[in-house]
Amino acid sequence: MDTTDIVKALVGGALIGGAASGLLLFNGRIAGTSNIVAGILSVRSGDVAWRLSFVLGLLAGGAVLVVEAPSAISTVHPRPLPVLAGAGVLVGMGTRISNGCTSGHGVCGLARRSVRSLAATLTFMGTGAVTVYIVNHVLRWSAG
Repeated sequence: MDTTDIVKALVGGALIGGAASGLLLFNGRIAGTSNIVAGILSVRSGDVAWRLSFVLGLLAGGAVLVVEAPSAISTVHPRPLPVLAGAGVLVGMGTRISNGCTSGHGVCGLARRSVRSLAATLTFMGTGAVTVYIVNHVLRWSAG
């Protein structure tokens, strides 16, 4: 990893932290993406506009990246699409079971020193590491 990569990671982390802090400071909301999206799908009066703005901002940021640095976005899928879809369903189930996702627990919850978020973050990071090891080294599923 060279210095440029470290600077990009630091800037990206600062932007994520700043955005999460801004949402909490100005809107009183936790930047837990899975719960924000779920709130759009289960409409509550007066609670949709900020959620929709948040999600549209994420999509707009991705669109800007595609236009400005297309090589930063891979069009090659590391696994077959059905496997990715199944993984997405499992991640979605996990976020509902733990009442949050990596952004809600890992970024916001840990910053607030939440023990529940620490347990959730250790669980999903550990489970992810074990899953990658099993898929790549035990099952030897190819990535292409």
